[in-house]
Parts: sequence; structure tokens; C-alpha cells
Amino acid sequence: MKKSWLLCTFSNFFIASLMGLLLRWMYVAPIPGVNFQFLMHGHSHVAMLGWVYMMLYCLIFHFFVPKEKHQKPIYNQLFWITELAVVGMMIDFPAQGYAFVSILFSTLHIFFSYYFCYLIIKDANPTTLAEKKLLRAALFFMIFSTLGVWCLGPAVSLLGKASAFYQIAIQFFLHFQFNGWFLFAILALFFKQAKLIIEAKKFRIFYNLFVASTFLTLALPVSWYLPNPVFYWLNALGVMLQLYAAVLFIQFIRPQFQSFFAVLPTITQIVYGFALFSLALKVVIQLVVLLPELAHVSHQIRNFVIGYIHLTMLGIITGFLFGFALQNDFLNSRNRIQTWGIAIFLFGFFTTEILLFLQGIWFFLGKGTVQNYYQNLFLSSIFMPAGLILLSVRIVKLKPKTI
Repeated sequence: MKKSWLLCTFSNFFIASLMGLLLRWMYVAPIPGVNFQFLMHGHSHVAMLGWVYMMLYCLIFHFFVPKEKHQKPIYNQLFWITELAVVGMMIDFPAQGYAFVSILFSTLHIFFSYYFCYLIIKDANPTTLAEKKLLRAALFFMIFSTLGVWCLGPAVSLLGKASAFYQIAIQFFLHFQFNGWFLFAILALFFKQAKLIIEAKKFRIFYNLFVASTFLTLALPVSWYLPNPVFYWLNALGVMLQLYAAVLFIQFIRPQFQSFFAVLPTITQIVYGFALFSLALKVVIQLVVLLPELAHVSHQIRNFVIGYIHLTMLGIITGFLFGFALQNDFLNSRNRIQTWGIAIFLFGFFTTEILLFLQGIWFFLGKGTVQNYYQNLFLSSIFMPAGLILLSVRIVKLKPKTI
């Protein structure tokens, strides 16, 4: 893992968190000359493509590409031209929103991701069946998700941005990014880190259930724009298959899990526990949303939408990414500055999630806005970039060698 790569990904995350903080300040006091929608596009693109994508790039390269191929210059070149595309989106989305330059950079990022998939399929050497299938599925979902992006142009030209086609294309991309590419990549890395061994037949059952549920649960966001009972039942089937897959997964790994956890430093145990708890909470929320009334309001009440997205992005995905970094000393679990950085970040995440879901419940019950909600949400959000800057400062102080 190169120090420059690691610092770059955390810098992207820090900038994305500052954009998010600014978005929350704009609810307290609008800023003249700053377009909320444009800034939101910048925040989401940098968080997804600058933080999660780039960190997965680093980890997949480090753990799945054989060491003798680490000196191939193409990986370093591809990393930095991909980062250039991220910087382009970072600058142009807040300035112009979806315009020629921002679309150009996001399109380039997609093509760079395709080439990354090609390199990994060619060079990666997963050691177990589980690692191989999960990694291949992650790369498949990355490519598959971009079909939604390629549909956006025709959707706008034929039916406009208000059309169901346009909205479903966006949801298609987001669903298979979060629940496909990101989540399967995290699981592939987790199997690698925990050295989990599952009998091939048992793993295939879990894997097939999980893949099927990923496809079927797309029906929920589709139902928001094309109301039809068939989408409810498809989503319900997907959620139940996901629950069954989760139960099987717990049964399969329980005998090995205690020995994996026992040797980890306390802060690493906490971070992994936080990520696993967030994953369990996501499954529970999807079960709750099977109630038709709640399925309807889950989309209408924006606080629930943002809370759920952040649960997935910051709770599950970032939680596991922090865990991998700590376990392998990319972040130092024995360093007070980095330990405090993680603790402060997690505190900010928990408090903002509580406020988001509490306000959503208040709206659902018809009680209006929680007193000082926007001010408290902004103040709680400060802890996340504050934690990230402590992590980044410590990375800067590392010796300038491969860590």
C-alpha cells in the first residue's frame, strides 16, 4: 500500500465530508452564490468515486494482485489519472452541476474503471473459491451498474428528467454500486482478512441467495416510479432471500469468527463490530420497509433516504474499510491521534444518524420539525471531518515509503 495512494483517498474523503458539512450549514443559513443541488452532486460523486472506489482500488490491488506484479507501472498510472477525473468532478460539479466538463470527467472515470476491471481479472489471484467468486461478482456489478448511467442521455432526450425512465436509471446505478460492487468487494476483502473458509457447497448456497437478492431488491426503488404490486412482491422475495443468506453466513462463519476477533486490537474490534452492526441494521430496515405504508414513506421522507444511504456508505462500507486499514497497519491502531480520529468520526456518524431517523419519525407521526434540528445536525456533522483530518495528518507523518 503506497502512502501517496492512502493519503489521496483519505483527502478525497475529507473534502467530501466538508462538502456534506456545507450542505448541512445551508439549511441553517443559505450561502449566496452556492447552488445546493450542484454541491450535493459534488459531495456524492467525491464520496462514492473519490473515497470508496479509490480505497477499494488500493485494497484490491494490494491483497489480490500478486506481489511480483505490484511494480507494473500501469496500476500507479491508472490510479493517478482516475484521481484526476475525481478532482475534475470535485471542482466542476459544485460549480456547474451536470454540465459538459463534469459529465466528461465522470465518463472518463467509468472508462478507467472498466480498464481497472480488465487488469484485476487478468492479474488477480484470489486464494479461495469464496474470494474469487465475490471479487468477480463485485467487478461484474461495477460494470453492470453503469448501464444506468448510459441510459441517462436517452432518458433526458426522449422523456426528460422528470420521467420515470430517468429516475429509474439513476436508481439502477446507485443500487448496483452500493449493494453490488461496493458490498461484494467488501465481502471479498473480509473473507481475505478473516481467512474465512466455508465448504464449497455451503458457500455456493449463500452466494446464489445473495446475488439473487441483489437483483430482486432493485424492485423497491423501481416501485417508487412505477407503482405496481409485482414490484412489492419481487422486493419482498429479495429481502427474504437476503435474510436467509445472512443467517447462513452467520452460521457458517461463527466457529471461525471468535478466533479472528480475539487477536485484533480493541479499536479494530470496535470498528469491525460497528460495520457488522450497521450491516445487520440495514437488513432489519429492509425487513421493516416490507410494510406497504412504510415502503411508501421511506422514499417520500428525505431524512429516511439520507439516513439509509449514510448507513450503507459510512456505517457498512467505510466501517469495513477502516477495519481493513487498521488490521493491516495502514492506520495505526496503537497511535492515539488515529484512535481519537476514528472515535470522533464514529461519534459524528452515530449522532447524525440518530437525528436523521428521529426527524424522519417525527415527520411520519405528523409532529413537524424537531427543535433546533438543523443546527444540531450541523454541529454533529462537524465531528466527521474533524476525525478524518486527524487520520489524514497522521498518514502525512508516516515515512515516505511503501507501508
